[in-house]
Amino acid sequence: MIRIGKINKLKVVKQQGANVYLDDGVSAKVLLADRKLPANCQVGDTLDVFVYVDSEGHLAATTKKPLAQVDDIAWLKVVSLNYVGAFLDWGLPKDLLVPFSEQHHEMEVGRSYLVKVFLDDQSRIAATTKIDKLLSDEGGDFEAGQKVSLIIADKSDLGVKAIINNSYWGMLYQNELFQPVSKGQKLDGYIKQIRDDGKIDLSLHQPGYGKVVSLTDKILAKLEANNGVLMLSDKSPPEDIYAAFGVSKKVFKQAIGALYKQQLIIIDKSGIKLANSLDRK
Repeated sequence: MIRIGKINKLKVVKQQGANVYLDDGVSAKVLLADRKLPANCQVGDTLDVFVYVDSEGHLAATTKKPLAQVDDIAWLKVVSLNYVGAFLDWGLPKDLLVPFSEQHHEMEVGRSYLVKVFLDDQSRIAATTKIDKLLSDEGGDFEAGQKVSLIIADKSDLGVKAIINNSYWGMLYQNELFQPVSKGQKLDGYIKQIRDDGKIDLSLHQPGYGKVVSLTDKILAKLEANNGVLMLSDKSPPEDIYAAFGVSKKVFKQAIGALYKQQLIIIDKSGIKLANSLDRK
């Protein structure tokens, strides 16, 4: 079944003059709005296309990929306004409409907003800035340590709110953020914990021993590249540790603690050294 507002795999079934028709073997034929086939493509081949409803109410498709599909949340810029609403640049020739009824506040040309793409009651693709009502505050079926996709949202007194997998709210705490983030930014994150109240705490770094194991290898490699000496220790500022390894101070301390227990490094006030580095001198 053809999914409007999504990427579909459709077969090229007919070419008549400038018109190219596609279908999935079940639904009605879909006109390829691009008006020509990609290079080396012919009748009988399958294409990945984005399907939508055109201005005449007919199914149409394009090989161009939008910046967001139906059910996605994205950070998109307003390019024009008219009497029906605001129009966003989403990577396709026809801009994406945010009707006035789907705007929290009046939108402005040139500004970007977090929006969710949806199908209206006539199967037309539109967007809304009223995303809060569409997201859950509670943890669903997530597990601690699970990798997820994040979109950075608004700052709060505690840190930064983030949207998880286009469906849930989570929190990145300020004292655990060791890199700059900006609203609308997409990045991978991890479920840190599901709190007793169902709220979701997030981390940008993989929790648990697996993270420490991979970091120990990086620390040893950097020590080898620096003649067995590294001017970082468990007393170093978190910002210096993040700049060197992209992890929190807590994770770094766990890693060098593991290396120390294995008698692979020596820790002192100035930094860490390979345990066999003295043998080189």
